[in-house]
Amino acid sequence: EAYANCTVLEARPCYDVARLMFLDAERKKAERGRIYFTNLQSKENTPSMINPKPCGHLCCCVIRGCEEVEAIEYYTKLEEKLKDDYKREKEKVNEKPLGMAFVTFHNETITAIILKDFNACKCQGCACHGEPRASSCSESLHVSNWTVSYAPDPQNIYWEHLSIRGFIWWIRCLVINVVLFILLFFLTTPAIIITTMDKFNVTKPVEYLNNPIITQFFPTLLLWCFSALLPTIVYYSAFFEAHWTRSGENRTTMHKCYTFLIFMVLLLPSLGLSSLDVFFRWLFDKKFLAEAAVRFECVFLPDNGAFFVNYVIASAFIGNAMDLLRIPGLLMYMIRLCLARSAAERRNVKRHQAYEFQFGAAYAWMMCVFTVVMTYSITCPIIVPFGLMYMLLKHLVDRYNLYYAYLPAKLDKKIHSGAVNQVVAAPILCLFWLLFFSTMRTGFLAPTSMFTFVVLVITIVICLCHVCFGHFKYLSAHNYKIDHTEVDAIENRQNGRPATNLPAPKSAKYIAQVLQDSLPEGETTESEEQGSQDEELINADGMNDTDFQSCEDSLIENEIHQ
Repeated sequence: EAYANCTVLEARPCYDVARLMFLDAERKKAERGRIYFTNLQSKENTPSMINPKPCGHLCCCVIRGCEEVEAIEYYTKLEEKLKDDYKREKEKVNEKPLGMAFVTFHNETITAIILKDFNACKCQGCACHGEPRASSCSESLHVSNWTVSYAPDPQNIYWEHLSIRGFIWWIRCLVINVVLFILLFFLTTPAIIITTMDKFNVTKPVEYLNNPIITQFFPTLLLWCFSALLPTIVYYSAFFEAHWTRSGENRTTMHKCYTFLIFMVLLLPSLGLSSLDVFFRWLFDKKFLAEAAVRFECVFLPDNGAFFVNYVIASAFIGNAMDLLRIPGLLMYMIRLCLARSAAERRNVKRHQAYEFQFGAAYAWMMCVFTVVMTYSITCPIIVPFGLMYMLLKHLVDRYNLYYAYLPAKLDKKIHSGAVNQVVAAPILCLFWLLFFSTMRTGFLAPTSMFTFVVLVITIVICLCHVCFGHFKYLSAHNYKIDHTEVDAIENRQNGRPATNLPAPKSAKYIAQVLQDSLPEGETTESEEQGSQDEELINADGMNDTDFQSCEDSLIENEIHQ
C-alpha cells in the first residue's frame, strides 16, 4: 500500500530456535550411533557394550555409576527421547517470535528506495530519524520504531544467537569485556606472567633438578605457551559474545586481537614496559616518573629493532610452520576424541574435523607483523626484507589452508575492508617512531622533527576523515561504485513504474536449517540443492524414519557394507 510498485516475494519471521537446533544436533548424533552399532551387530553378530560417560572409553575400571550398557539399546532410547523433545520444541517454536523478519523484494531498486526512506536522516527539533511512507497499517504496526538494514547471507547468520539481543546482549558483552580487560590489564605480556609465577615459586622446583637443559627450556616453554594463550583468550571472548553473524564475530575478533597484539608485541616492549598497569602509571602518575627511571634514549636506539627483526624471522618460519601444522585444531580434535562416548561418536568426530577459516584471527596476526615491520622500517631498515619474506610465506601458507585444509567461510566484504581501514595504524606508528627518534636526538624544534610532526598530523587527519567520516573515498583500496541515479529517478516518479525492473538473483531462503523440512512441497532452498553435511537424506532401503536421516549415516552404512 505504501509502495504501490513493490512486490514482496517472501517474508520470513524469525523465531527462537536455539534449543531446537541443540536438540536436532543431539538427535542426529544419537541416530548415527544407533545405525553404526546396528550395522556392526548385523555384521559381527555380537552386541557392543559402551560406557556412556564422557571419556568412558578411557576408564579401565568399573565403578558404581560408570557401568557399561548395551550400545543399541542406549542409543535407541536416547534417540526416542530426543525425538520427542525435538517434536515438542518444534510445536512451540511459533509461540516464540523474535520480533524480526527477513523480507525479499523483486529487485534491488525498490529495496534501495525502502532502505533510503527508513534510514534517511531528517531533523525535527531534537529528534533525528527517517520518515518512511505511511499506510493505513503504519500506526498499528509502529512502523516508526522499525530498524531496516540489508540482510546478510543466510549461511552467514548464527540462527541460534538471534534470541540473544537488546539489553541482554549488551550486558553479556559488557561483562565479558570487563573481565577480559581486568585480566589483561595486569597480565598484558608473557614476561609479566612469568615474573608473577616466580613470586609464588612455581618454577623453583624445576631449578632443583640441576639439569641445564630443563632449567633453560622450561621458562622459554612457558613464555611461548602464554604468548599463544593470551591472544586465544581474546579470540574466545568474541566467540562468547554471541554475535548474530559470522562476519561480525570475525570483525570483532580482528579488532580486539589486533589491538591487544600491538600492545603486547610492539608498544610495551618498545617502551620498556611490562604491562598496561605500568603503561597507565607512566602516563598519568607523576610520582612514577619521579621515582622510576625510563630512559627513552635507550628505548629508541636503532639497536632496539634487533629484537623485532628476530620476532619477524620467527614469525616467518616458526609461525607459518605452526599454521601449516594447525596444532590448535589438532588439540581440539584430540579433546573431542577423548570426550566421545563410543566408536560411533569417534567416527563422527573424524568426519567433522574441518572448520571454517578464521579470517579475524588470521588478519590480526598478519597485520600485527606488518605493523611491526612498517614501524621499524625507517629506524631499522634491515627488518624490511624479512617482513617481505614473512608476507610471501604467509601468502603461500594461507592459500594452501584456504584451498585444502579449511571449510569455505561465507563472510561479507566488511571484514576485508575493515582490515584495510585498520592497518592505517601502521604508517601512523611509523611516523610516531620517527618523530620520537628525531626528538630524542635533535630536539623537537629541529627541522626534521617539525617536518615529521606536520606529516604525522596530516596523516592522522586524513585517516580519521576517511575511516570515521567517509571522506577521501578515492584513496581507498576498495572502491565500490554505487549508482544512485536510477533510485532517485524512480523515487521522484510517484505514479510511474520503474524504468528497469531487473529480477533479483536467486538466493537462499532465510530460514533456519531445522525449520526447512516444514516448507511446503515443491519449495526448495539453495542449501537443500547444494547439499548439506547433516541434512541430506540417506538410502530409503535401510531406513524406517526417513524424516530423521542424514548424509553421514549413508556414508557410514556404505563403508560398513564394503
